[in-house]
Amino acid sequence: MEDKYQVNLKTKENPDGPRLCMAEDSGKGFMEQDGLYFKDLVGDGKLYPYEDWRLTAQERAEDLASRLNVEEMLGLMLHTPQQMLPGFSNPYLGDFTYGGREYRDTDGSVPVYAMTDQQKKFVEKDFIRHYLLSIVPDAHGSAMWTNQMQEAAETAPFGVPVNISTDPRHGCTATDEFNAGAGGAISHWPENIGMAATFDPELEREYAGIAAKEYRAMGLTTALSPQIDIGTEPRWGRYSGSYGESSRLAADMARAYCDGMQTTEGSADGWGADSVIAMAKHWPGAGAVEAGREAHFPCGKYAVYPGGNFEDHLIPFTEGAFDLSGGTGKAAAIMPSYVIATGQDQENGEDVGIAFNRYLMTTLLREKYGYDEMVCTDWGLTDPLGPMNLMIGGKCWGVEDLSPEERCLKIMEAGNDQFGGLSDIDRLKKAYQLGVEKYGQDAMEQRIRRSAVRILRNMFRVGLFENPYVDADKANDLVGTEEYCKRGFAAQLKSIVMLKNRGQMLPLAKKTKIYVPKQYSPAGRNWMMRMDPETNEIPVPTEILEKYFTLVDTPEDADAAIVFMRMPKNEKTGMDSGYSQADREAGGNGYVPITRQYRTYTAEYAREESLAGGDPREDFTNRCYKGKTVTAYQAADLDALLDTRKAMGDKPVIACVSSDGPMVVAEFEGKADGILMGFGVTYEAFLQLICGDAEPCGLLPFQMPANMKTVERQKEDVPFDMECHVDSEGHVYDFAFGMNWSGVIADERVARYGRK
Repeated sequence: MEDKYQVNLKTKENPDGPRLCMAEDSGKGFMEQDGLYFKDLVGDGKLYPYEDWRLTAQERAEDLASRLNVEEMLGLMLHTPQQMLPGFSNPYLGDFTYGGREYRDTDGSVPVYAMTDQQKKFVEKDFIRHYLLSIVPDAHGSAMWTNQMQEAAETAPFGVPVNISTDPRHGCTATDEFNAGAGGAISHWPENIGMAATFDPELEREYAGIAAKEYRAMGLTTALSPQIDIGTEPRWGRYSGSYGESSRLAADMARAYCDGMQTTEGSADGWGADSVIAMAKHWPGAGAVEAGREAHFPCGKYAVYPGGNFEDHLIPFTEGAFDLSGGTGKAAAIMPSYVIATGQDQENGEDVGIAFNRYLMTTLLREKYGYDEMVCTDWGLTDPLGPMNLMIGGKCWGVEDLSPEERCLKIMEAGNDQFGGLSDIDRLKKAYQLGVEKYGQDAMEQRIRRSAVRILRNMFRVGLFENPYVDADKANDLVGTEEYCKRGFAAQLKSIVMLKNRGQMLPLAKKTKIYVPKQYSPAGRNWMMRMDPETNEIPVPTEILEKYFTLVDTPEDADAAIVFMRMPKNEKTGMDSGYSQADREAGGNGYVPITRQYRTYTAEYAREESLAGGDPREDFTNRCYKGKTVTAYQAADLDALLDTRKAMGDKPVIACVSSDGPMVVAEFEGKADGILMGFGVTYEAFLQLICGDAEPCGLLPFQMPANMKTVERQKEDVPFDMECHVDSEGHVYDFAFGMNWSGVIADERVARYGRK
């Protein structure tokens, strides 16, 4: 039976030119000129420059922008909050209804990939053309939805297509099983910090190229990645998304990712039907947040530079994302950071969020570094404030006293082109009118037209005006193919770092009798702020363990033990805020330490005075937490290892640590015979290394701290300034340390990137 939500397509082929594709029911058609086919997007039978695929993307963008009115250009400057398939109304993302009903009330009459009432309005009435797509049922569902969106856009005046973006979606769940003879929903690769642990930019380029092909099959044409902040602050909540501590390694990985994501092989300028726009983030670096508090939270809005090392944080951009090897030249989009870069505005002395700061966005980015590509703010900069310790609410750091419309105008004045997470066209219209009152109609229209050109240029580059549609029937076959999944799993294996192999006891023989202790998790809040119950169970599915070893119930029956551990954090999931509402209500300032050790931690060596501070809801500026105490949510993982060590006696104990970044290993290292550390990899990848199916070759992309004292004493903006852990074998867990079966690795990667 025909699916009424299926978009029927018509095509025209151009010899030595692009394949054109349109919806049969859009009311638009093709036209022929000079023996070639073009789209008649205006609908009057005339060929306008923006419809002429023989012209450059710049020429076409300038022509189309000149034809758009103010409201249409403002629509281009909006990039919606997360869209989900299906959508459900919530206070964070807004309403999602289907014929006026919530999806749960449609009784199955509406498929998950149907457009919502709001999306129809956004496309047809508000001229919004940029959408962030998050949760999808599968590749087919994504393709079905994007095709409907494209048809609606094609029907509208000028036929401007939609540009669908995505946050990274190639991470894996630890319990995922790898089957070498099968594909999956999408290929699974390590987190960014895991890719950095390979020290292999060519592998990163391969990953990005595969991800781009999978994205295009799903109808996605902008990647809100790569994250190229350098991880100079070891407690930072987004460390796993970074390429680690070295600006040189981060620059090479950034270049590789952008080349892989944006390049269509065989294209003269690199752009084409396989290209995905890379939006590198977060200019000018977000990794120097004070005490590790992430800038998604009001309590983490300040980046600080006690080492005077601001310039080093620019290197992944200026020598990486802005200096590509391929024909596309540079990352086609940039996302500025939420942070206030304290004391870095050399023109106006403004301590405001990056996107509000004209010096950092125009004088530095646009003028000094010559970046004339599209800039899209991070999400939610103009919304009302939220609680101090939650990510919900606006991130209007430093301009909390301005109205939403005034914040929008300040963002435009600073030099940004697009508003991430905003779908309220009326707010932007009001901001535009404020600009007209301040600068005049002509000046404001010229200002937004410059942004419209940059935005449209990217859409022309990736071929959306020629063929914005995808084959929904083939999407599931093109995404998560057997080959892509094999390559992703191979990258997982390559990313794992072996820190310790006492007496070369690894690898273990297959079918060795092993004991795996249970992993205890207290009740805690998840990403959706709902309480998860406590659990106490073996973290790895039995069927995966028994592919490689013989699982036994007790240490007495085992020949070896494998203990799966998680990185110690204050909280269950997500990014530690470093803030306690209970502390505030008890009369404290609310600020607490972020721990990276398992045992209860008291911040004895923290600063007496914070380097930055201030919020409209606070009557103080000192965010000091010295002397306060926290306990890691994952504290029981240490107990599991110590208890297992005692029960196993002299028999081998291997620790498999799933980490997001630097942590204190001193609490357990001496009790473990082998230690493997992975970053966003499956348990199965650990097991394949332990049994010798592959040899470990990962290297630490950061320093491993000896203790929390050195974590507190290091400078947030400076790399390589901690005392490193020295293990029982005399090995120093410094940047670029790692082991294989033969011992400490000393290969060309270490020679190139290692500390001299």
